[in-house]
Amino acid sequence: MKETPAEKRKRVAEIIDILQREYPGACTALNFNNPLELLVATILSAQCTDARVNEVTADLFRKYRTARDYAAADPAELENDIRPTGFFRNKAKNIIACCRAIEERCGSRVPQTMEELTGLAGVGRKTANVVLGNAFGVPALPVDTHVSRLAGRLGLTEHRDPVKIERDLMEVVPREHWTEFSHRLIYHGRAVCRARKPRCGECALRRLCPTGSMFFPR
Repeated sequence: MKETPAEKRKRVAEIIDILQREYPGACTALNFNNPLELLVATILSAQCTDARVNEVTADLFRKYRTARDYAAADPAELENDIRPTGFFRNKAKNIIACCRAIEERCGSRVPQTMEELTGLAGVGRKTANVVLGNAFGVPALPVDTHVSRLAGRLGLTEHRDPVKIERDLMEVVPREHWTEFSHRLIYHGRAVCRARKPRCGECALRRLCPTGSMFFPR
């Protein structure tokens, strides 16, 4: 029998409670001290691990401290600075263009709305959501590969497109939990609900998970 919207919201409330107990300190793994640093780090995190990004930004953030610094950067030099993150030419191009727009259109400050953020070079909804939720405290639901995978396995979406997954989650997750819910799904995806060989037998969400309960009955 198909789950009703009310039943799904009730199940999600239980999932939220369990994840809060399992990962009480869940937060972004990217190191940053201000919105600009988080924006740059998130752009660099595309197709790269957070750990590698943090290694690179430890020096990068000492060298480039403002949007103006990035806007005036020599492209070849910035490419070399961020080379270990991969796709460094495109990332350097986007960071420079993004920061020029921040200087010219946003009064040298990282904007605080989805519309303005996604109008910047190299900034999609995921990056914008990361910045909104973690730098500005605006409830946001970044959808990365972990969130996408777990949302599907938990029966919270039937879509694969990140924007559609985000909208599905927004309908069942209370707004005040959006940011933390995303973080905790990421933590759980890394620790237990892995892409390959998920550890369903030791999953705290097994009772509430359609996928896990197939193999481990309630």
